Amino acid sequence: MASLRKAGTGLPLYLQRIWITRRGIRHFGQTAANERTVRIGCASGFWGDTAVSAPQLIHKGNIDFLVSDYLSEITMSLLSAAKQKIPTMGYAPDFVQVGIGPYLKVIKQKGIRVVSNAGGINPQSCADAIRETSKKNGVDLKVAIVTGDDIMNQKVELEKSGVSDMFSGMKFPPNVTSMTAYLGASAIKHALDLGADVVVTGRCTDSALALGPLLHSFKWSYSDYDLLAAGSLAGHLIECGAQSTGGIFTDWESVPDWHNIGFPIVDCSPDGSFVLTKSPGTGGLVTSGTVAEQLVYEIGDPKRYILPDVICDFSGVTVEPVKGKETEAVFVSGAKGLPPTDSYKISATYADGYRLTAVCLVFGGRAVDKARKTADAIITRVRGIFKTLGLEDFSKLLVNVIGAEDSFGQQKTLTKMPRECTVWIAAHHKEKRALEILAREIAPAGTGMAPGLSGIVGGRPKVSPVLKLFSFLQPKDKIKISVSLGDRTEEVEVSPVQQQNQQTRLNEEEEVSREDEVKTEKGSHSFRLEELAFARSGDKGNHCNIGMK
Repeated sequence: MASLRKAGTGLPLYLQRIWITRRGIRHFGQTAANERTVRIGCASGFWGDTAVSAPQLIHKGNIDFLVSDYLSEITMSLLSAAKQKIPTMGYAPDFVQVGIGPYLKVIKQKGIRVVSNAGGINPQSCADAIRETSKKNGVDLKVAIVTGDDIMNQKVELEKSGVSDMFSGMKFPPNVTSMTAYLGASAIKHALDLGADVVVTGRCTDSALALGPLLHSFKWSYSDYDLLAAGSLAGHLIECGAQSTGGIFTDWESVPDWHNIGFPIVDCSPDGSFVLTKSPGTGGLVTSGTVAEQLVYEIGDPKRYILPDVICDFSGVTVEPVKGKETEAVFVSGAKGLPPTDSYKISATYADGYRLTAVCLVFGGRAVDKARKTADAIITRVRGIFKTLGLEDFSKLLVNVIGAEDSFGQQKTLTKMPRECTVWIAAHHKEKRALEILAREIAPAGTGMAPGLSGIVGGRPKVSPVLKLFSFLQPKDKIKISVSLGDRTEEVEVSPVQQQNQQTRLNEEEEVSREDEVKTEKGSHSFRLEELAFARSGDKGNHCNIGMK
């Protein structure tokens, strides 16, 4: 599994240059004389991540900055709905209650500064909650907020403008529930410059949570695109928490102690290179492989990963093992950058009907046959009720028997049917009451259909609204970004785009790529994909993607 994969055999040219070096081993902490590094630890990759990460990094990580990522496209819609019900909500309360609240005294004592996008749709209320918790703990913290990402106030203007989805071409939907811009790192840097101990943002790129502290610490220029790309790479590799320290790794069986997995820390140098590691005495794994998988996560073209502050070229990035820390640290360098675009990406979400998921356990002989017949009977009965009430059919319907390898399609290899399985029913409908009918008709199968139906996971299924993603670009000059700290509020200017011939730069890089192309022997052989490549899947709302290395 390892040798062919690490050689990059068979990969496309543009991916072969994201390579795992075998030229040598980097010494841990190897930096120029008197060179100051900055250590940033990430405690959360999503809203709902483990509560053990923050104390691990605070007590053991020797970090300068603690960052936490809580947001996804759908999370923004959920937070928007929460704020509509309760005006003081709309942020991730876990950040205050679990992420930093219990550790504010230690954070203050150690001089750790905190940056998080937990503000969601309501950074002000999040900051107020932090201040209240700090006061109760007798800790004096300067809490800044970044605003400007929420552009729901531009909804009417955008409806009239004829803007369309940047991927599907769909027209602007009338029932938008949230609309936020992916801001960059400049406002975070500005808040830290003003002296903030804690910076709370709304929507921003995940990597900006780390780039902001690096811009502040090293005073990098906004026109030094290679450094901006390097800082963005550091943020990108830690933004999903344990995904870079062995979480969901292809070679999962090689990762020790999941229960105590170490969360990632980047030890960054002023030249943009950094060591990615984890707290001592923790589980997990930091190798070229674990980091390479996170490197290709949700970036699309590795030569043109577009962020608000810079267009990143990760095609020449190297990931080297650190001597003496071969399972705990890697040295990362080689990111290049190009000037950013003049637009922000906007993620809007809109309501699109309702969904329901039902999961039932089935036991005994011929379990799979019983599961299929039961599901078919439930759906047939419900469709009959729909017809009687004049309701439309399901918009979408999926029935899978888990345990029978239904999800593998034609690739299934099951030869003997199991004596236990799970029937999975997922349905979508325009009307909520239609799915409420389906929810009520699941349980009667326990007494009126096949024997062996032993329970509905979670009880009667709940109907929930479906939120879909609508993405488009908005000129940066139409979005006003502000930083507030105490009674002080300042508008943050976005640095003007420095135009240069980007295509010339790309052509030059492509020439270098051709010279470095790996020479492989020709012939035919069959391999499992996991024997040839590291891979990582991701999603943006209802768009799925796979990155391979």
